[in-house]
Amino acid sequence: MALGYKTRRRLSLLILLVGLPAYIVVAVSVVNLLDRPPVWVELLVYVGLGFLWMLPFKVVFSGIGQPDPDAKQAEGRDPSA
Repeated sequence: MALGYKTRRRLSLLILLVGLPAYIVVAVSVVNLLDRPPVWVELLVYVGLGFLWMLPFKVVFSGIGQPDPDAKQAEGRDPSA
């Protein structure tokens, strides 16, 4: 079952407002469990975890910045307006 545009848009907003801050807390906790590694290792962990969080949500975020493809445009109106 494919998600509709409005559902994906709402879900992406929920992910960004609730899920991402929670994931940041988890990422910082992981680094703290490593007993403050060298800066370059810490950077690699943050970059790796920053990349990993987006993989499951790739489908949700695809096309969110585009206009709603399901919206019917009124006749005679300029779609770029």
